[in-house]
Amino acid sequence: MSSVRGRLPRRDRDRRGWLRGATPPGWARVLPSALLAGVCAAELISPEPLDIGFLLGAIPPLAVLAHGPVATAVLGALVVVVLTIPVFSLNDPGSTDLLTVCFVAVLSVLLSFVRSRRDAQLVTERAVAEAAQRAVVPPLRERVGPVRCAGLYRAAQSGTLVGGDFFDVRAGPYGVRAVMGDVQGHGLSAVATVASLLGAFREAVLDQPDPEAVAVRLDRRLVVDSAGEPHAELFATAVLLDFSADARMVRIVACGQSGPLLLREGRAVELDIEPCTPLGLGLAEATAPRVVSVRLRAGDRLFLASDGVTEARDADGAFYPLAERLPGFAEEDPAALAERVWADLVRHCPDVRDDVTMLVLAPRPQGGP
Repeated sequence: MSSVRGRLPRRDRDRRGWLRGATPPGWARVLPSALLAGVCAAELISPEPLDIGFLLGAIPPLAVLAHGPVATAVLGALVVVVLTIPVFSLNDPGSTDLLTVCFVAVLSVLLSFVRSRRDAQLVTERAVAEAAQRAVVPPLRERVGPVRCAGLYRAAQSGTLVGGDFFDVRAGPYGVRAVMGDVQGHGLSAVATVASLLGAFREAVLDQPDPEAVAVRLDRRLVVDSAGEPHAELFATAVLLDFSADARMVRIVACGQSGPLLLREGRAVELDIEPCTPLGLGLAEATAPRVVSVRLRAGDRLFLASDGVTEARDADGAFYPLAERLPGFAEEDPAALAERVWADLVRHCPDVRDDVTMLVLAPRPQGGP
């Protein structure tokens, strides 16, 4: 399975940056010691005294960036020792210079202590936040009944695991149901709506016999959530899929969003699905959702992608041609298909600014061709 919510993806960790909570790079840890060693070596090698002692004053502040208080104190003490040992001939610094260096070293130790405490608190808070987000949208299982599942999620907001997109695949008494959608907004502000919709979906899977009834349940959930908040205007687009018990048929309901692409015999087929009203706008009072039934064959795969994929543009403003590119990855294992599309998407549009969601469903029809 191509998991979506474990560690932060490499690209997201890089984007978060060293000064935004990532681990300091190796050069930042080595730089203070390298500078100290370089000054000492230059003084020992040079036949004449060099006026470079001022460089040593930068070592304790540099140590603050990547070292703890103990290492910072050791480096500060070494700076004072080097300044006072005659063999280095650092122009015999006066008492004022030594006191200044000592003051900077002590202040650097204090700052390093504060930074270390802050970093430890950030690590704890980040771990709690990631655990909470994984509780809202847990990792997708590799197989649900007769359907293999693989998904990929990249949140637009750096450092988060959940944004405005969502998906889930659940088995119930009426078969395997899947949902993929996009709520209004993105980032952490949309997490509450995502949690509400997924909770309603998981309940509807257990007691609603038809996919259109599941869509109405999700619509009602959003209507109720926005009723007590003036000008809330909560809405979401979603695609619901309902697989028959033998996985030879899938019924699809599209609410404000295009349906999945069907990968069959190396081709990407666009299904004739007319989207109905988005969720949260009174679906139950509008025209009943249209259900499209698709007969499945062995080897068929359904590929769902959010608008973060289909609306991604390159430098010339051209949209990512998903339907054209997808057949080139048709031979990939379902678990790797979404990752291959993601890599191709990033090449097309390196600066993806929207939530990106992909869901690959590979049913195994029983008793079919």
